Amino acid sequence: MRALLFIVPLALTIYAFIDCLNTSEEDTKHLPKIAWVFIILLFWIVGPVVWLVAGKARRNAATGTGPSSWQRGRRQQWVAPDDNPDFLKSLKDDKEARKAEAEAESRKAEKAEDEEELKRRNGGSGPDDKTPPTS
Repeated sequence: MRALLFIVPLALTIYAFIDCLNTSEEDTKHLPKIAWVFIILLFWIVGPVVWLVAGKARRNAATGTGPSSWQRGRRQQWVAPDDNPDFLKSLKDDKEARKAEAEAESRKAEKAEDEEELKRRNGGSGPDDKTPPTS
């Protein structure tokens, strides 16, 4: 029986602590989240009870704004990649980057071909040619 007097408040403290850590900053009421963590840990029995009663913005599930409806709403926020504008934009950006890279490579190849053509026209004596021109 004495162990129960220690285990129940400990379990309540652990539950309130984890619940506080998992709660977003927007859903905490009256105090910043870090203050609630200290209250829960410092005031061993009262802190967790106060957190559960007044610390978190609890919503009514009957109105469709409770935790279970939040999870349903969260699932509805996810969209298929082909319907997600951010994902499509990232693909477009990747496609444009690949296109720009391909254009740069083709310009580089054209420049190399032009230099080779210039060397052939000059009879192999160009600025890159190491052999001195014959006179």
